Amino acid sequence: MNPNCRSAAVFAFAFVWFLIPPASLRADDWPQWLGPDRDAHWKETGILQAFPAGGLKPRWRVPVGAGYSGPAVAKGRVYLMDRQLTNGISTPGNPFERGQIPGNERVLCLDEADGRLLWKHEDFTPYTVSYAAGPRVTPSVHAGKVYTLGAEGRLLCLDALDGKVLWTREFQKEFGIKAPVWGFSGHPLVDGDKVFCLAGGTGSVAVAYHKDTGKELWRALSAKEPGYAPPMLYTFGGVRQLIFWHPEAVSALDPETGRLLWAHPLETAVRFGMTIPSPRQAGDLLFLTSFYNGSLTLRIGAGGSSVVWASKKVSEKDTDGLHSVMSTPWIEDGHIYSPCSYGQFRCLKLDTGERLWETFAPTSGKSERWGHAFVVKNGKRWILFSEQGDLIFANLSPAKYEELGRIRLIEPVNRDPGRPVVWSHPAFANRNVYARNDKEIVSMSLAE
Repeated sequence: MNPNCRSAAVFAFAFVWFLIPPASLRADDWPQWLGPDRDAHWKETGILQAFPAGGLKPRWRVPVGAGYSGPAVAKGRVYLMDRQLTNGISTPGNPFERGQIPGNERVLCLDEADGRLLWKHEDFTPYTVSYAAGPRVTPSVHAGKVYTLGAEGRLLCLDALDGKVLWTREFQKEFGIKAPVWGFSGHPLVDGDKVFCLAGGTGSVAVAYHKDTGKELWRALSAKEPGYAPPMLYTFGGVRQLIFWHPEAVSALDPETGRLLWAHPLETAVRFGMTIPSPRQAGDLLFLTSFYNGSLTLRIGAGGSSVVWASKKVSEKDTDGLHSVMSTPWIEDGHIYSPCSYGQFRCLKLDTGERLWETFAPTSGKSERWGHAFVVKNGKRWILFSEQGDLIFANLSPAKYEELGRIRLIEPVNRDPGRPVVWSHPAFANRNVYARNDKEIVSMSLAE
């Protein structure tokens, strides 16, 4: 090689290498429910180990409408769903009341750097659901497209750059169903060329669409109520399995065809359809939890599923195991960590369900119905987001809950459960945290 060419090549390589940040400084996105791998594991490094004495200062805060939808962060943008009520309209004083509540459901796209609104899409969407503050589902961002699911069952595929509608589907019309009591809540899952959704009805609880065209590819499963748990993809015994958990059964489907691989019927249907928390895998085990019916741990083998242990009590107060409302449990080294029905943050043995300890510290501070916190792992410690709007650094172990510090991230303003709460999952990306309530979304840096 000509020496000059060799020098130029070396210079070019060095320049490119200089532009590529080392792995330790990699900035990750949070493009869907529970993050890049849909597992609530925030893998970025260079994160604060302790909060500064004066707390954190917002990078930006932007007014938004109400909703339970968490933000998604991808390619320098933040995507969020919210709801704007029609002028002169308010939500019912009784959150369980169902009627026709007029308003617009919106998809917002913000600049990640400063919160500036880049585009919005809105549809007039009268709500018929209980707890009618706003949408429930975190957007899924994939390959230049944004997939959102509204509380009344409108599935949208939007261009991530400008918000242009690429395709749409209407669950209620297409499947002849009504919205569940608490609205359509299963976060869409994009995999390969497919978008998997929890819908409902006869033969259409699980539905797969082509991600680019919206063409229906297959549908499967039947149930009186679809529940609210999002579809999850896990590999058991070398086989990729699409897990759908509805109030009558937990099932595994072939993601390519929708063919049933196995199903585990529930002896007692989950009360009020409250299959909400995401199913969790740990090796060959699958863990499920619900508010009334409690826990179920299955071992998944070549012949299907078998019960490892299950809660014996169907109760919201007299609980055994774990009776979670909506938080996705964290499983670590054979132990489960998650809030129970009245905010008891518990540690259980995965193989037996034995309770080792509980505390109200990271949820509501005291016994409160549906007391709640979201659980995310970063490095060797956990980051919890309480329903009071507090961000908490903590160590979780079979021995104890150890709080390392907390700050108020955002104010709890939703009063539907009879007390002020924040019930939307934050996003963690670019060494920042992004959280919303019913009035605003805020971003704060967690970089060292």
